[in-house]
Amino acid sequence: MNITLQELQKATNNFDVSYEVGGGGHGVVYKGLLNLQVVAIKKSKIIVQREIDDFINEVAILSQVNHRNVVKLLGCCLETEVPLLVYEYITNGTLAHHLHVEGPISLPWDDRLRIAFEISKALAYLHSAASTPILHRDIKSSNILLDDNLVAKVSDFGASKYIPMDQTGVTTAVQGTFGYLDPMYYYTSRLTNKSDVFSFGVLLVELITRRKPFAYRSDDGEGLVSHLTSLLAEGRLVEIIDPQIMEEGAEQVNEVAALAVKCTKLNGEDRPTMREVEMTLENLRGTNRRDATTSRRNYDRDQSAVSYWSSLELNIETSRQYTMEVEMVLSATLPR
Repeated sequence: MNITLQELQKATNNFDVSYEVGGGGHGVVYKGLLNLQVVAIKKSKIIVQREIDDFINEVAILSQVNHRNVVKLLGCCLETEVPLLVYEYITNGTLAHHLHVEGPISLPWDDRLRIAFEISKALAYLHSAASTPILHRDIKSSNILLDDNLVAKVSDFGASKYIPMDQTGVTTAVQGTFGYLDPMYYYTSRLTNKSDVFSFGVLLVELITRRKPFAYRSDDGEGLVSHLTSLLAEGRLVEIIDPQIMEEGAEQVNEVAALAVKCTKLNGEDRPTMREVEMTLENLRGTNRRDATTSRRNYDRDQSAVSYWSSLELNIETSRQYTMEVEMVLSATLPR
């Protein structure tokens, strides 16, 4: 749906600063009221060809996608040099915010396991059920939005790629986020569906540890994935697991950790497909019969209302540019 600039100016009081709900160096997200519907409007600050290409790419991708766990693109405005994108407004912020909130209480284990399952369903759909296979290329906790019921919505398709039906991947410039990036893609520029699997595996590690993949270093200098892999092999997983999960008596933590290790194998061919990951998580959820009412109540009580978009945050986590220094860090922290 094409939306006029005048309509968006009216919806945001001419993009007044009081309507801003997220953003960073690349752009701003505004909350607005459009045709009696609350929407999120993504507006770029930077007028460069890459930004234009990313916005157009996102329109092309999301116009072909219809899945309950993928954020809905409602329309765009083509009257500006960089298109303005209009999405459904997701009220509960990002998964990153909920995981890394200050204090000991985060999302209950039951919700974390369900959110992981929902993300896996969305990625399996993008890889195999969409009209043309789509690789997201930037899966991370800050690109997962949560609605009022904490239902996951995959967002930010600016870096995504179509893959021809008769091909298993494409050779392309490296994009993604340090900490979540598939090392084989980084070294070879060969993007496949297993690149998303790697990023999802890192996200699983983040869900069970509440550690930030792009910032974590063990005492021995290992990155988050490498350290968890070592601890799992040594039977010492409890040393890195989020204490809240242990206090809840959460089941299936070892199985989820083992799945994360499989997803983050260095060789992409050794990783499962997202459909296989989805089926594994579905089976794990089926065995998780614990009543999560109490832990959800504790979490809800400890949370203040969150109502913002942060998919455009600009910090070390969201950088898609790589240097020789980063390559050295990757080389030092990823198993070979």
